[in-house]
Amino acid sequence: MSTPTTARATAIRAHGDQRYGDGPYVRHLDEVAALCRPHGEVAEIIAYLHDALEDTALTAEEVEAAFGAQVRACVEAVTDAPGATRKVRKAATYARLEAIDATSPRALALLVKSADRLANVRACVRDDNAGLLGMYRDEHAVFVVAVGRTGLNDAFMHELAQLLAPRPT
Repeated sequence: MSTPTTARATAIRAHGDQRYGDGPYVRHLDEVAALCRPHGEVAEIIAYLHDALEDTALTAEEVEAAFGAQVRACVEAVTDAPGATRKVRKAATYARLEAIDATSPRALALLVKSADRLANVRACVRDDNAGLLGMYRDEHAVFVVAVGRTGLNDAFMHELAQLLAPRPT
């Protein structure tokens, strides 16, 4: 049965000993899933699996077999495209995300991607990681165009804008 609990267990197995900062990787997955939980079980499942294709040996076929075609499509949508640099990878990924209609079943990918970015930015603020925060700040305008959709992820995008706003010196 496809449940958030099953997705979490799958993600923990797939990510193995990977770390997120000083903690186990599941800490990040739990943060993204908590943000997505109010949007339903499918959103939460996608949140747990959002980095699996990019960072583990789990395949898209395995995701679909265990969690269905919608979850696979959304996880594939948030997975970074191949490329030699972050800039190249993100440009291709953002172009793919920008093409997603906010009324389609794949729109959950946009919700999860914005929750992922919010969790990452919150971690930067919490850990006082100015370098990474600056990178997210530099990417924010393009990210908003690619991922932001009125009525879908407004709260996430609003908090991101607040956290990434330039601070007075």
